[in-house]
Amino acid sequence: MYPGISDILNDWFGTHFSVSFPPTFGTLVAISFLLAAWTLRLELARKAAAGLIPVTRKKILTGKGPVASEVFWNGIFGFVIGYKLLYAILNKDLFFSDPQGAILSTKGNIWGGIAGFGLLAYLHYRGKLKTKLAEPKLTEVSVNPADIVPEITMAAAFGGLLGAKIFHILEYWDDFIRDPAGMFFSGSGLTMYGGLIVGAVTTIYYGRKHHIRPLILSDAAAPGLMLAYGTGRLGCQLAGDGDWGIVNTAAQPGWLDWLPSWTWSYTYPHNVINEGVPIAGCEGHHCSQLAQGVFPTPLYESVICILLFFVLWKMRKRIPAPGVLFSWYLLFNGCERFMIEAIRVNSKYHVLGMAFTQAQLISTLLVITGIAGIVFFNRKFRRSPSA
Repeated sequence: MYPGISDILNDWFGTHFSVSFPPTFGTLVAISFLLAAWTLRLELARKAAAGLIPVTRKKILTGKGPVASEVFWNGIFGFVIGYKLLYAILNKDLFFSDPQGAILSTKGNIWGGIAGFGLLAYLHYRGKLKTKLAEPKLTEVSVNPADIVPEITMAAAFGGLLGAKIFHILEYWDDFIRDPAGMFFSGSGLTMYGGLIVGAVTTIYYGRKHHIRPLILSDAAAPGLMLAYGTGRLGCQLAGDGDWGIVNTAAQPGWLDWLPSWTWSYTYPHNVINEGVPIAGCEGHHCSQLAQGVFPTPLYESVICILLFFVLWKMRKRIPAPGVLFSWYLLFNGCERFMIEAIRVNSKYHVLGMAFTQAQLISTLLVITGIAGIVFFNRKFRRSPSA
């Protein structure tokens, strides 16, 4: 496995980086958000050109000069950066052994934070002072829907990561009770459906502020959501973050002989969470592998979801009814996740003699919602005058 991108470069290209950085999983998550933002921008621009989304106008006040609240919040941002950056410099071995955990934890250097606060607050104040006018001007500008994608992406990222952490805590409540701070600020432990639900709420809220109908925005986001999930799961596979399947000691079927054996059963050597038994002769921070091979479920989900992205991308221009493409996304996503849960390690609920995972419950609801949405929105569109 490759805890850091530097480990991939060392293995594939023969480089000799001594630290595992940047974190592979975090890098793939960042790439996933960028891919989702890119596809969303393309779709919003296409829908705006088709007249499905209005181009809004807003008023901007220029030349006002420094504002105390803006200076303060820029300083807070600088504090966080300085707090973590100086800690990483002074504790590089601890930081590079678990960069995600260090970044998301409460660990840091207070003097670095104070310096960062002062620097960014001063730079913002100085920049605003240079643009200050004797008489501030109020100007009206057009806002193209595609122009707000960075804001939507940031809102979705914050809401998605928070939701993924909260749902993971609910799924492993006993572990959270034992160590609430450690679990909440851990760099691992994210539940996809929590991120999807909370991220969707924040995205729709932001869209409504800019007069984009929720169904139009949901359809525009659907292909990118599927692609982002596929690339995010690729990060899970490359890093070995514990999101793997159940033990698989069965022989690889003959009809899969053309695939490498690790696609059937894998021990995740050098996994980022150091799960399993020590690797003989290994030195460093990530020297463990699973005692028995397991199904590499993140790999399966990556392949399936990236293929489903191309399916949705092909469908997007052929479906005129708002809400139908997103309903197909819910159906595809629910089916994919429900099936993969059968061979995936996860905590189970026991209700009325039935055992099921949180993801199976949510994916079942997504399938039902997706089917209902396809039927309902198609009928609604056919009955509308515009059809």
